[in-house]
Amino acid sequence: MLLYIILGLLILVGDQLLKGWIVANVSYGALHTVIPNILGLTYVQNDGAAWSMLAGQQWFFYIVTIIAVGVIGYLFYTSERSEKLYRIGLTLMLSGALGNFIDRLHLKYVVDMFQLEFINFPIFNVADTALTCGVICVFIAILLKEKVTHD
Repeated sequence: MLLYIILGLLILVGDQLLKGWIVANVSYGALHTVIPNILGLTYVQNDGAAWSMLAGQQWFFYIVTIIAVGVIGYLFYTSERSEKLYRIGLTLMLSGALGNFIDRLHLKYVVDMFQLEFINFPIFNVADTALTCGVICVFIAILLKEKVTHD
């Protein structure tokens, strides 16, 4: 259990520290190339979801996050200790959801900064990355469990 708490806290604190650094050191909207033609840092404020969907609907994101945190907590609590990949995925999802929730509560928008320069993709942050990786881990864990039960 301690491993999951440490992992979640590292992601949550890292997300918030990087967001704070971006706000303090990167001009709003300016692109700073990190890896040419691949990755840049661009400070943006997103009051919606990806591609600014549901922009300005903070109440919706508050409700969805509260429900998601409850469901993730329940799934973690009812999962078996041996389901490590599944639990890591849930931990990533929880820390990602909380990272963006903190922004929404405190700032009324989410600070995003990672820009993929080789594709038209929404600018994202550490919390978004944790959420995505968490979903992938949970999906893989479910597929692996299904394969074992059907073999």
